Amino acid sequence: MTYAELGRRVSLLSHDLLWRGIAAGDRIAILSENKPNWGVAFFAITIIGAVAVPILPDFQSNEVNYILEHAGVKALFVSEKQVQKIIKGPESLSTSYLIDDFSLIPANTIDSISDNRSSSIIPGLGDSSQNDEKILELPDYEPSEDQLATIIYTSGTTGHSKGVMLTHLNFMFDAIATLKIQPVHREDRLISILPLSHAYECTIGFLIPLMKGASITYLNKPPVPGVLLPAMAKIRPTMMLTVPLIMEKIYKKQIHPKLTGSALSRTLMKGTLFRRMLHRIAAKKIYKLFGGKLHFYGIGGALLSADVERFLRDGKFPYAIGYGLTETAPLIAGCSPKITRYRSTGFVIPGVEARIHNPNPETGEGEIWVRGKNVMKGYYKDEERTREVLTDEGWFKTGDLGFLDADGYLYIRGRLKNMILGPSGKNIYPEELESIFNKSDYVLESLVYQEENQLTASVYLNYEMIQEETGSKNINESEIAEYIRRKLEELRHSVNANIAGFLRIKKIKESKEPFEKTPTQKIKRYLYTG
Repeated sequence: MTYAELGRRVSLLSHDLLWRGIAAGDRIAILSENKPNWGVAFFAITIIGAVAVPILPDFQSNEVNYILEHAGVKALFVSEKQVQKIIKGPESLSTSYLIDDFSLIPANTIDSISDNRSSSIIPGLGDSSQNDEKILELPDYEPSEDQLATIIYTSGTTGHSKGVMLTHLNFMFDAIATLKIQPVHREDRLISILPLSHAYECTIGFLIPLMKGASITYLNKPPVPGVLLPAMAKIRPTMMLTVPLIMEKIYKKQIHPKLTGSALSRTLMKGTLFRRMLHRIAAKKIYKLFGGKLHFYGIGGALLSADVERFLRDGKFPYAIGYGLTETAPLIAGCSPKITRYRSTGFVIPGVEARIHNPNPETGEGEIWVRGKNVMKGYYKDEERTREVLTDEGWFKTGDLGFLDADGYLYIRGRLKNMILGPSGKNIYPEELESIFNKSDYVLESLVYQEENQLTASVYLNYEMIQEETGSKNINESEIAEYIRRKLEELRHSVNANIAGFLRIKKIKESKEPFEKTPTQKIKRYLYTG
């Protein structure tokens, strides 16, 4: 789709919305996987002053229907793959489109779309009985900066979905500030693998490239390796936005086992020079698999494990880590790949203030507060929660703990709500302990929490590795269970031997299934820690 075609479709669709009675301020939901028509719908909604309500395609049916009702949506764009999640549209819903081809869904038939799909399509996009001239005669509308552009319902680790109200200024200010730290050019090619209904992808992977004339490719299947790698070989992207889990899985399952598969390689890896050399060779291979043209590989949404970042740095992979929240549209801090610092999320973007509230006098750590034109208006229909996070002076309390170094680089330690106060009065950051567990070849995921006043670790193991080690021994299920129990205890003792006494894990458990995660692949802690 060219820029001219995008503009044409947006104009037709926005006029159709106006003709059907949609007005400035009306909420219009988008429930769909990533595709070019998602962007058409988003722009058609926002340029007439209506409010886009993007819904994460990972949300379950009860969450989707709650959002539709809570937001009071008047119109809906839904994909054929997602439509079955809608039990019954709210009373406010007057118009529904199938986003795949913009055909209209007849009233009261949204729950049986396959039998009631309409042939009525927006003029200019297919056959229609509507009058083109009547629609195109409607006046254009130009929204103001402080008008709402979207309400984004977050799926956080605390389990409470909140409607974040973001204005046109929030998005544009954040986009322009982001471009000052990492330029985007017309020649850039992006491949989109994160949900557009998340602020991270919407601003940085969608609005910014289109502002600069770049191109974006969407996949019509989930971005599993078998789909993603052939696509990257064909597209040869120059820029990519990802979450830590993608590179962590590649490193854990493909890179690290090969680098430590023999006694000689394990010995060589202990030396800095050889480690860097081996990492450089492995990183070059991944770079080629990713198309060989990347100059920016952005990582955000969660903390990247230390060993994977060390691999990327040693391998001179063009990575950069960013930090932000939906409430800040989203970026707060970041930098270009050439000036990254180990374990830092970069510096605060231009025009945004950041301070560490109530810092620890010894470590300088405290809650990160930010203030700027990228900070949300508040939470939709929730003044109490809004007052909890926004001060009268305009500071937004992020709920994240961190510190700033002398050069203004920001370092994240973990979530304030996750922090555990140890018996000695010292702060314990479970994310840091989890990163130590996750270094083990036997561990794919881990979760550290307090249970009965004891530090406990729950671990999802690398069962492929355990199968390889036990498969040739012809042992029964009870013996395998005992083998796993011993491995868990060995793991606990190994971690405890390398950390301070007040951080030591007292109990370790096996998680038989991967932990449930948010769309940015953060574990939903509330499901496991109470």
